[in-house]
Amino acid sequence: MDDLKFLVLYGVLAGVLFASLHKAFHDPKLDQIPVVGSSGFLASYWDAFKFIRHSPDLIQRGYELYPDGIFRFARLFRWEYVVCGPKLTKDIASAPEHIVSFTAGVEETIQAKFTMGRDLSENQYHLHAIRSTLTRNLHVCFPDIKDEIVCAFDDILQLQGSEWKALPVLPTMMAIVARVSNRLFVGLPLCRSEAYLANNVNYAIDVMRSGGRISLLPPFLRPLLAPLISTRNQSNARALQFLGPLIEERLSKERELGPDWPGKPNDLISWLLDLAENEQRAALPITVRILSLNMAAIHTTSTAFTYALFDLTTRPEYLLPMREEAERVIKEEGWTKAALNSMIKIDSFLRESQRLNTNGSAGMIRRVVAKDGFRLSDGTVLPYGAYLSVALRPTHYDDSNYENAATFDGFRFSRERAEHLAHHDPNDNQDIFKRHMVSTGVDHMPFGTGKHACPGRFFAATELKAMMAHLVINYDVEAEVEGVRPADKVFDERISPNADGKVRFRKRQ
Repeated sequence: MDDLKFLVLYGVLAGVLFASLHKAFHDPKLDQIPVVGSSGFLASYWDAFKFIRHSPDLIQRGYELYPDGIFRFARLFRWEYVVCGPKLTKDIASAPEHIVSFTAGVEETIQAKFTMGRDLSENQYHLHAIRSTLTRNLHVCFPDIKDEIVCAFDDILQLQGSEWKALPVLPTMMAIVARVSNRLFVGLPLCRSEAYLANNVNYAIDVMRSGGRISLLPPFLRPLLAPLISTRNQSNARALQFLGPLIEERLSKERELGPDWPGKPNDLISWLLDLAENEQRAALPITVRILSLNMAAIHTTSTAFTYALFDLTTRPEYLLPMREEAERVIKEEGWTKAALNSMIKIDSFLRESQRLNTNGSAGMIRRVVAKDGFRLSDGTVLPYGAYLSVALRPTHYDDSNYENAATFDGFRFSRERAEHLAHHDPNDNQDIFKRHMVSTGVDHMPFGTGKHACPGRFFAATELKAMMAHLVINYDVEAEVEGVRPADKVFDERISPNADGKVRFRKRQ
């Protein structure tokens, strides 16, 4: 994504096309929506190109100018509309899919039909498997999650004695998360196959990288050039080599012994086969969905844990309180899924880390798909085809939403939970739940909010909390350079942790 020649090449091409078509697609009815940057014929294109590297500044400026309104800014081939404030955010969060499409927004963000395949958006039963079946099974499957966390940390960190070892955090966490996630997805022994896991990790990286590059192409060129950029077909073929025989064996057992055959594994393969119908009950469609869910799990969870480690190592005063909490809870309740609910300091630390380390300057991107457009509650009407999003990062940094919002306060939410319990009925859990890591709202959107809040957030939170508890109990960690946090990377609307950023680990003495 740092290939300057690539950006310049596509920038020139995009500029020529944008300049020639900009006026043709101008809609005078939208002139009432203020522009952040320039609306000029060529200047707006230059703003769109600058946005690729400086999106947080532009979105923050728009939020400060229109904190409860809407603004627009130029992308390479379109305008994007950004809403601010709780009222308009609720409009987007509650809008029906047939009016404002989440799926079409994801498609634009990662160019999904090119990087992952059209079938995933046209038949989304895999999301139901995550939203319901996987979430219901987290308690039953937690011993497997815990076992894989222990083994993965040992195998991947490879620490000896009392020596400190500096490791690049993001690649290391991607390797660990891939193993832990696939313990539930495909089970032993495949979840520990280095070749299988490497393909999943490479696929996750490629989807994000290729999606960003394809989005720089003019829309009419994407079908022609996207196959040359994305490695989707190669990843599918490699995954099929591992998963194909396993899936065929499951189908054979089902034909022979029935859908609930003795010894049927309780994993994602089985859950998908239970939901798949007709031509979807085959090796390739199931493989494609397992790959796509790997992409989501590996990318989001490893990113969140990388940020949490950067926060922990630059604020080491949080380590001992979280260690004490984890050891006390495990002594009282054991290493269980239910015990994680009692680790409120760890939950709070991770929630705060997610709040300040957003994956994008704007988020929750949607596309208006209703032919007569979408009317916001302030009366603004966006036409068919318009893309809109929420000012995500500025919302999380707004002092009207959080006290000293720009300051990391790791136990902010655990303190609020304790204060609430001290002044309210202990049986009134509704307000307390709003402060849990998995809770979403118009002021806290790491997992989105509303109808399309992340269906895998319960699994992600379980994984992250268990990994943090295991880490603070069994390891010491410190910044590679004391007090220095690796700088984030910005590309387009996305903000990512520095893949080269390192943290020093050692076994706890």
